[in-house]
Amino acid sequence: MLKQLSIRNFTLIDSLDIKFNPGFSVITGETGAGKSIILGAIGLLLGQRADSKAIKNGAAKCTVEAHFDLSKYDLKPFFDLNEIDYDPEDCIIRREVSATGKSRAFINDTPEPLSLLKELGERLIDIHSQHQNLLLDKQDFQLEVVDIIAEDGNTLAAYKQAFANFSATKRELDGLRAKIESDKANADFIKFQHEELSTAALKDGEQEELEGKAETMGHAEEIKAALYEADKLLSADDSGAVSALHSAAGAIQGVKKVLPAATELADRMESAYIELKDISEEIGSQLEGIDFDPAELERINDRLDNIYSLEKKYHCDTVSELLQLQEKLARQVNDIDNSDEAFKEMSAKLDKAQAECQALGERLTAARKASARKIEQEMSERLMPLGMPNVRFSVDVEAAPMGNSGSDKVSFLFSANKNIPLQPVSQVASGGEIARVMLSLKAMISGAVKLPTIIFDEIDTGVSGKIAEKMALIMQQMGHNNRQVISITHLPQIAALGQTHYKVYKEDNEEGTISHMKLLEGDDRVKEIAQMLSGSDITEAAINNAKELLKQ
Repeated sequence: MLKQLSIRNFTLIDSLDIKFNPGFSVITGETGAGKSIILGAIGLLLGQRADSKAIKNGAAKCTVEAHFDLSKYDLKPFFDLNEIDYDPEDCIIRREVSATGKSRAFINDTPEPLSLLKELGERLIDIHSQHQNLLLDKQDFQLEVVDIIAEDGNTLAAYKQAFANFSATKRELDGLRAKIESDKANADFIKFQHEELSTAALKDGEQEELEGKAETMGHAEEIKAALYEADKLLSADDSGAVSALHSAAGAIQGVKKVLPAATELADRMESAYIELKDISEEIGSQLEGIDFDPAELERINDRLDNIYSLEKKYHCDTVSELLQLQEKLARQVNDIDNSDEAFKEMSAKLDKAQAECQALGERLTAARKASARKIEQEMSERLMPLGMPNVRFSVDVEAAPMGNSGSDKVSFLFSANKNIPLQPVSQVASGGEIARVMLSLKAMISGAVKLPTIIFDEIDTGVSGKIAEKMALIMQQMGHNNRQVISITHLPQIAALGQTHYKVYKEDNEEGTISHMKLLEGDDRVKEIAQMLSGSDITEAAINNAKELLKQ
């Protein structure tokens, strides 16, 4: 329930702080006084588009803040799910719009995405404006009304999940069909490519190894000459470096007793001798392994030419990439060979998903038809007292192609007069009749949906007198059961039945025109209703009439 609304620097409003009460409240005021501005400010809290032009001239930003009492509504799971602080007795939502057009949203003083503010706002306030009457021409709105009264949300949620699965499976099957057709059209080419790569018997790292061998064999004489010279310098029996180092180490060993440093020098020379001897042996081994074989070099070059040719042909840079392509082609060949079986399995999966949708859709249809009969009866009962004694209201539930919301097409049919056939309500109902239909629908829906606050913006369009009074009684009744109903009205019959009465008005000052909103009580309320009855010149008769209306 809306407890308080604060508005700063929004169009014609400098500063507004207004408290709201439970039950049925009314807001009155002359045309252009600023009632639409109040609704526009509340619309910001519901996530509507922010326009920097709405900021009062000279202000850096505008702010709209509302406080709600949520203690009697089951909204804690929403706060828990979104990890928002929860105070059931004082939930604060706020929207700030800067002159630069930047917008920020807050829930309980914590910055939150605008989408989250919108989601919460839609759970707190429902604004019914005149353009919402156009919803009577929308299939999805009519279907939604039927589903709300059916109170079978679990089946609808299960159906939507099943339909999402069906749609995904159908897309998967369509994709598989296209792939199979493409693969079969290229089957011979794909198999040829796979056979060519398989026959090549490629090995990962093979190219680098062969290139190394080819490089070595191409410089065999040069390498052998270098190794021979190094081997001779290290290993010659009398003049080789290994023999000389060994002799030098022996000489140092002989003076260890008389030269303290000789022990360390001898150990270092011994280590150097062991390392140098190992190097000499490795050079000898390498020397023995170097052998120029023209036939082997030709074989290596032929293999490399084959690899290079395959890489160029298949636009690959390495043997590893060729092997990956070979695996991909192998999978395609396997898919081609098993495509009929794969398609059969996917088709069976789609049939199962479709059958699940149809079963849940049939349950939805049954619930909707039962809901339709209930709506027909209740709407007739609600509309007859509203000046339509011959009204007929029918809800037509027809079969439709399976979609996200089921397999039903819903139409609201209406006739207000005898011997006039039922037709779609949006096509035959007058403005006043549509207003009464929408109010009756909202009253019926409000019994099934626990929405804290409902705001009616001139729902009384096209009606007057006793009908307006009866519409006010409906809104008054809706304001029971922990629900708050606020009606913006131009009709005194409705204004008089509000438990709380607010007035929106404008004042001119040196800075320009400013809109205000205040609570009316006592004589002020009597004068406001009298003015609504007689115009700007309030007569004694209007005063008395206003008092009589208020006594109701």
